[in-house]
Amino acid sequence: MLASAGWATAVTVIPGVVSNDSSPRSLGSYHLSDDFCATGKPARLLEKYSVTTSSTSPSHHTDRNPALDSMVCSMSLKRIGGDSDSEYASVYMRADLHKAVNPAPELSANKETYRSRGYQITNITGIGDEAYFVYKDDASDKYHDIYAEVDVRDGGMTYYITYSASYTQGKTTPPSMDDLHNMLQTDADNTVRAMRK
Repeated sequence: MLASAGWATAVTVIPGVVSNDSSPRSLGSYHLSDDFCATGKPARLLEKYSVTTSSTSPSHHTDRNPALDSMVCSMSLKRIGGDSDSEYASVYMRADLHKAVNPAPELSANKETYRSRGYQITNITGIGDEAYFVYKDDASDKYHDIYAEVDVRDGGMTYYITYSASYTQGKTTPPSMDDLHNMLQTDADNTVRAMRK
């Protein structure tokens, strides 16, 4: 009983001794960079693709806010040795530093939304507090529309890398789910590490 009373007193007198589900989580040494296309460069993916340079690719921006810092990068891609007339691909990366809320419930909700819409979900271990791979291949007689993503949360940091592509059936072979899983997981791991340096 005394221990319980002492704990109750600590919670009352010393705010922050315990956290609830909405309390902000530690950001550790995670920090922003001004060019997320450099910090978050998807080097593993770019072994298979080159970046299409245009007025909109690559594109990046960094936003700073008392409650939320964020970095974004997007790139249009062309498969090395591929046919640009029969395939279109892009990669989008985003990292958020949540300073006012705990992002864990939102990440869980996103995961369940993907699952309910028929996406394949594979949990990933060894990156952050939680991570998972998302995949869907909408194939028709003429096209393959592929979506793949890795989402990561580590404390108050969230990161995701999204690959989307459209391929013409019979003219080119899209990357397999396993290939995309390996490439995106490697790039996610490397980016999360780079954000802590």
